[in-house]
Amino acid sequence: MWDEPYLETCCRSALHRLALAGAAGRPAGLKDGPCLQRLAAMRLVRARDDGRYELTAEGAARHAGEVLRRTAS
Repeated sequence: MWDEPYLETCCRSALHRLALAGAAGRPAGLKDGPCLQRLAAMRLVRARDDGRYELTAEGAARHAGEVLRRTAS
């Protein structure tokens, strides 16, 4: 049974861009800002003190499983 909330295509794309950004993170205020806020509410990303977003461990696992279709290790 699927028990994770569905991610819209735009939010999956934002999650992937954030993963590609790595330690630099993504700044707030870009076109994917609403998705980053949604992902933060789901605890897949977090807003840092410098105003940028970064992946959480949950977000990295979700990215691996849903975007990359790999098992997180």
